Order: sequence, then C-alpha cells, then structure tokens
Amino acid sequence: MREIIFDTETTGLDSKEDRVIEIGAIELVNRFPSGRTFHHYINSGGRQIHPDAQAVHGISMEALADKPVFAAIADEFVNFIEGAKLIAHNANFDMGFINAEFARIGLPPVENDKVIDSLALARRKHPMGPNSLDALCKRYGIDNSRRTKHGALLDSELLAEVYIELIGGKQAALTLESVNSRSRGGDSQIAITTMVLARPVPLAPRLTDVERAAHAKLVAALGDGALWNRMPQIEAAE
Repeated sequence: MREIIFDTETTGLDSKEDRVIEIGAIELVNRFPSGRTFHHYINSGGRQIHPDAQAVHGISMEALADKPVFAAIADEFVNFIEGAKLIAHNANFDMGFINAEFARIGLPPVENDKVIDSLALARRKHPMGPNSLDALCKRYGIDNSRRTKHGALLDSELLAEVYIELIGGKQAALTLESVNSRSRGGDSQIAITTMVLARPVPLAPRLTDVERAAHAKLVAALGDGALWNRMPQIEAAE
C-alpha cells in the first residue's frame, strides 16, 4: 500500500488566484517511509506573495525567480503520486490549490476518494483539540523544534509521524524515528507485538469446596449492601 504525505506553500489563500510555490511529499509503503521524496520550489508566474503568507513560510519572490513553473514539474509530481492515497493536514486547502494548478495546464483533478484529511482524523480522535500540526507534535512527543517557519517538506515529514500516531500504527510497526535511526546505523529498540489467544479448554479451578464454602459464608456475613454482591459472578468450569 502506497501513501503520499504532502504539503504545499502558496502565495495566499485563494486557490482561484493564488499559486502553489512549494510542494513537499514523502512516500510511505505499508506505513513505512520508503526513502522516496518529492520537493520543489515553484515560480509563481508573476503572482505576488501576500505578506501574511510570506510571514508564515518565509519564501520571497526573489527566492523563486530561477525556479521552474508548475507546468515544468507537473508530470514528475503526477508520476510520484500515481496510484497512491494522498494525505494532507486540512486537505481541502492543499487539494484546492493542486487541482487548480492541474486545471490551468489541462490535467484532470485528483478525486476526493484518493485523499485523506489528517486534520479530520485528528478531530475525530481528539475532539477537544487543539489539532494543529504543532499541537499534535506536542501531544505525541514529536520533535518539531526545526519548524521555525512552515516548509512543505519538513511539514510532510512531521505529518507522517503524526499520521502514524493517528491511525494507531505505532503499536504494530516501527516508528519513523526508529526507521531513520536504523538507516543511520544507530541503535534502536524494535517493539514486538504479541497476541494472547484464549485457551481452547479452560484450566480446572484451583479453589477447593472447603474454600468456596468459607468464601460464601464470608460474603453472607457482609449483608445485602456489600459491594461484592454487585460484582458479576463467574461460574467455575466443570
């Protein structure tokens, strides 16, 4: 199973007028990072960057002057995401911009059933919030100290770790941190999940008839209001 965690940075908030100026994405295969990434800064085609947007991501028009336009990287991006589920935090925003860019160059949009919104997952799991990427990193103990500005590739890396936590995959698989430690030759502990199966034939009870009678006498002496009388009683196996 292939999944692509991705993020975009844009010139502003209006997908009809503003443009994508950065895309970052990483590939997960069966919930493990494959090592494949996609990252491009993109020339806005003359669309000015709104000051509020630049304050968030720190990307300037000057920095994009020699970067390719979206049309020049579109095929590479389409090939990277082909056949995979796409995961983004507040996916409606990112997909609105991606599909608007696709429409400008005559490519079909990404269908909704190909997209998973990690923000929606977080709101269902943590309805009291907060559920921003930074808040989720703090909740799950994920180091986001490098995130002084929003950046598409860094945010994708952080979101991948958050996503694994949101779907409960950390209990059944290595964390992304563990995988990265192994790739660097570091020491890491691999948690092995075991399954406890019920016995086909229960063990014989260890209590003797004398002990059962003594217990019954004790319970009777406690009276009808005793807490024990409200506990479900388990019949002994024959």
